[in-house]
Amino acid sequence: MTEYTAPVGAPVWIDLMSSDVDAAVRFYGAVFGWEAEPPDEEHGGYRNFRVNGNRVAGVMAPPDGGGGPGDVWSMYLRCTDAKASLAAATAAGASVVVPVVPVGDLGRFAFVIDPVGAAVGLWEPGAHPGFVERGVPGTPYWFDCMSRSYDASKAFYRSVFGWELEEIGSGGKPGSFGPDRYSQVLVGADGAKDGVAGIMDAAPLFDSGVFGDGTPSFWQVYITVEDTDAAAERITAAGGQIIRPAESTPWGTMGSATDPGGAVFLFATPPDGR
Repeated sequence: MTEYTAPVGAPVWIDLMSSDVDAAVRFYGAVFGWEAEPPDEEHGGYRNFRVNGNRVAGVMAPPDGGGGPGDVWSMYLRCTDAKASLAAATAAGASVVVPVVPVGDLGRFAFVIDPVGAAVGLWEPGAHPGFVERGVPGTPYWFDCMSRSYDASKAFYRSVFGWELEEIGSGGKPGSFGPDRYSQVLVGADGAKDGVAGIMDAAPLFDSGVFGDGTPSFWQVYITVEDTDAAAERITAAGGQIIRPAESTPWGTMGSATDPGGAVFLFATPPDGR
């Protein structure tokens, strides 16, 4: 079953801020088979990508004057009332980047920086439901927050979005795979909750300089591929770079890469039956 309707509080959309939208369209078309809609001039030239006939992601140029974080992927969480969710986020310590903005009849969005420094969007769907497939080639697979302050991140998202968090990290056991502290995000109606994202205690990675000095906490997106080796070949052939070659884990086979503009994304195949 690949059809996906994001529960409230779950990831519902991803988009790319790109310094060269045409180059991004070519790259993601070559790597994931995405087809780009014409620019929506009413909404700043925003373009939607489609796969399997469905919208899967968006791309846009930086606002006039730039000055942002550079080419970067962003993730949006579904809400039923963007203003109420924004108020809850700011009350819990988030700072506002973009206040609630209506996008015609498509929906309303806002954008914040959480108290630990990770940027995240809010999307209140109207005619645009977000992505409607998950975990099949060319569609989102997973999302996780690389957090500088694990406990603070958990407290914020639990408070604002009502997340249930299940600890699945290694707990520091010798020989165990994965980070010492990692929580899976469970959302949905009682009795039908699904794992949709995670929060990682990434402080050791930040402290060791893996992400570069001054890098804030951040959300990262995983895009599903059928074959990670073939995907890596497409990525490099299209002008991207492999950061970390794909490796097999209990949660799938996954690697990370950058597109020609430097935006980071992960490419992955889910575990069998997931």
